[in-house]
Amino acid sequence: MKPKCNIKSIVTISATVLLVLFVSGCLGSKVSKKTEADQISIDQAVSKQTTAIYHDFEDVLIPMELSVVSDKTVIISTPGFTSGILILKGRVERQSLFDFFNNNMQKDNWSIVSQIKSPGTTIMVFQKPSRTSVITIRDEQFYTYVEVGVAPTITGESGFSESGLVE
Repeated sequence: MKPKCNIKSIVTISATVLLVLFVSGCLGSKVSKKTEADQISIDQAVSKQTTAIYHDFEDVLIPMELSVVSDKTVIISTPGFTSGILILKGRVERQSLFDFFNNNMQKDNWSIVSQIKSPGTTIMVFQKPSRTSVITIRDEQFYTYVEVGVAPTITGESGFSESGLVE
């Protein structure tokens, strides 16, 4: 015996399959649109992410691409004052670091005292009323090293005499 295949049942089954495919396609495109919107918001969040942070000195901004070399860093904190030398390294171009520190130190109310550029080293000196910061940027074979030194100004309001001792 042969099973009956009437055209009406074939059309109904085909229409059902097409309807299921169409509905799943619509759902898939809605998911894709949501995913695209999510990706845009993720991209915006990434672009708004912090690109620099304050490490040990509350008014010296450091690019996130630099990491602290802790075995060479010396920071001394007392109530109301932090000084020392922060050593950092990273794979960053020296000129971009120069531009970064030049702009951000001024934004943090540091005055430029002096800048020296040589083929492998850049030295930047900044000052505030009671302290001085020296930033040295050195190119080496694999990394660029940055030394950020902050110390009390000898003639400033910090109470230090010219000999460096507290009076």
